[in-house]
Amino acid sequence: MDVLSVLAGLALLFLGGEVLVRAAVAIAGRFNVSQIIVGLTIVAFGTSAPEFTVSLSAALVGQPDIAVGNVVGSNIANILLVLGVTALIQPLRPERQLVVRDGLFMFAVTIAMAALCLTGMVGSLQGALFIALLGVYIGICYWVESTNRSPVAARHETEADEYGGLPPRLLVAFPLFLAGLAGVVLGADLLVSGATSIARALGVAEAVIGLSLVAIGTSLPELAVSAIAAYRGRGDIAVGNIIGSNIANILLIIGGTALVEPLTVTRQIAAYDAWIMVLAALVLLPVMVTGRVISRSEGAVFVIFFALYIASLYLGLPAYVIALTA
Repeated sequence: MDVLSVLAGLALLFLGGEVLVRAAVAIAGRFNVSQIIVGLTIVAFGTSAPEFTVSLSAALVGQPDIAVGNVVGSNIANILLVLGVTALIQPLRPERQLVVRDGLFMFAVTIAMAALCLTGMVGSLQGALFIALLGVYIGICYWVESTNRSPVAARHETEADEYGGLPPRLLVAFPLFLAGLAGVVLGADLLVSGATSIARALGVAEAVIGLSLVAIGTSLPELAVSAIAAYRGRGDIAVGNIIGSNIANILLIIGGTALVEPLTVTRQIAAYDAWIMVLAALVLLPVMVTGRVISRSEGAVFVIFFALYIASLYLGLPAYVIALTA
């Protein structure tokens, strides 16, 4: 039953998140919201709805290990698994000017998150600062893109178009939005409860389940969007989607969840997983700065590294790292 709960939760998160974003884009179209804003906010952060509902649900039921592990694990999975699989489908050739600004910002907030993990706590003040930083970032991006008509603006408009298709009629879009929201909320509840029970049955830490099973499951929307973009030859959208999702995971999900319920960070995440997340972002840095291609062979290496990371969690490697750093 626990496995069925997890599978049902993942299905609801995936389908509910897809409906939620598409309906939100349609509602924004009804009110003539700028395509740049739609791409910057609804699309960029909408694909993180599964991560947000799962982390918030876990925090509210007293499972902060799953809440934090979900975000850290999702950011690792987004780069190593999602971009790796996407590059296997089609080598990724993002133009430097399309990803360098957002990419460098992602790297900065990743470092900030890892440093915050060392304190062992993400409180309401840190959460408020993360949300404020996100608001400033969105405001600056919109001002730059709307005044200069940069290539990044075109990318965000294309991202918004990718989620178009629903009629911008409130009688259609609003009920679908509510249905999608209900889907991700119910899916998060099923996933968290099932994952917690599985962790107890297997005798593994809840943080490990959050970093692996839950994180991979909530990264499925990013995998779907990026894979489709790569198949259509839009590597810039694939890489941009991952960068935007990782920014949202840290600033919106950790920030928003900590505002509602302060999050404790386990020693394992602080000493091991948070720095794997930093290393994953560091691996992507040359791509973001130079615009070089992520080849199929490099994509395969990304996927292998991710598999080794997951294996290390269940083989107990983090415990040795903690012992060495104690």
